[in-house]
Amino acid sequence: MRIAEVTVRRLKMRMKEPFSTSFGTMQDKQFLVIEVQDENGNCGWGESVAFEAPWYTEETVDTNVHMIHDFLVPLLLGKDITHPDEVSILFSSIRKNNMAKAAVETAVWDLFAKRNRMSLAEALGGTRKEIEVGISIGLQASFSELVAKVQGYLDEGYRRIKVKIKPGVDVELLRTLRAAFPDVPLMADANSAYSLDDIELLKELDAFNLLMIEQPLGHDDIVDHAVLQRELKTPICLDESILSLNDVRKALTLGSTKVINVKIGRVGGLSEAKRIHDYCMERGVPVWCGGMLEAGIGRAHNIALTSLPNFVYPGDTAGSSRYWEKDIITPEVVVQDGVIAVPRSNGIGYEPDMHAIDNFTIGKWCFSAVE
Repeated sequence: MRIAEVTVRRLKMRMKEPFSTSFGTMQDKQFLVIEVQDENGNCGWGESVAFEAPWYTEETVDTNVHMIHDFLVPLLLGKDITHPDEVSILFSSIRKNNMAKAAVETAVWDLFAKRNRMSLAEALGGTRKEIEVGISIGLQASFSELVAKVQGYLDEGYRRIKVKIKPGVDVELLRTLRAAFPDVPLMADANSAYSLDDIELLKELDAFNLLMIEQPLGHDDIVDHAVLQRELKTPICLDESILSLNDVRKALTLGSTKVINVKIGRVGGLSEAKRIHDYCMERGVPVWCGGMLEAGIGRAHNIALTSLPNFVYPGDTAGSSRYWEKDIITPEVVVQDGVIAVPRSNGIGYEPDMHAIDNFTIGKWCFSAVE
């Protein structure tokens, strides 16, 4: 397939409610949607998960615009692609900028699946017809509000609860939740808020029978996490530290983690995410798919990835209505009894809602290959 056109749209959507972590609070989300078109007019869609500020990684919406416009599109436009795995090779001269790369690469994956008349899940080698879904809940104004939210999501059927913690809002928060929900699969996400100076406090979390503690230490660390994991009974899950398969290999060699959170944008695309999945599966290390407050296109890619067999734990891919009054795909992603049906139609299995996309678009760039 020849990549004939690339269209980049910058969207702004307002979430139903603010989402708070140890980094801060956000409600209005700007992000990029990428459309790639082949020589026959077939289209594939991707979504960037970078935020406006560099608080999760060094990338932002603005840096993604720059990288895609000035570097990635010129590398891709007019190229004949046999398989999406070739995109990461084309982009290999560009260091990092994984979210920008993933936004474009996932669009090529969608296009590839459509051209071959298969679902994206099938193209990736997925085997599940449905995926279990968990929920990620930000910091709340009070513990009673948090308990009420957890109960509401359990009533909706969500299979796993993840809550955010930070210094000063951790032990008592989890004690309160465990008293209210003694048997619910529960995990805590620290978003790099602690250090080894907090090791005694973090050891207290072993009392709450957590599935895992996600990224308690530095965002780029695997060494201190190995020290901490030796002191904890609770499995450590690495998120921000894992940018590639090579990072996974090093972390598992050191004993820094027992679970890997796979985020497509963080690792640079679906090809690398699949390689991480396969490597962990060979070694008996479970993985799960994290969320980045995606709109529908990014959410659809997460669903397809989670259909792979080693995604053992429910991911963060909640339904569209969890975050948005109106999503940018049709039909919207729906959770029923704690599961999402994996689409069986071609590509991502959802149609972009062009009316909604146009309404949310605040910037647009179009690129065509020179004949």
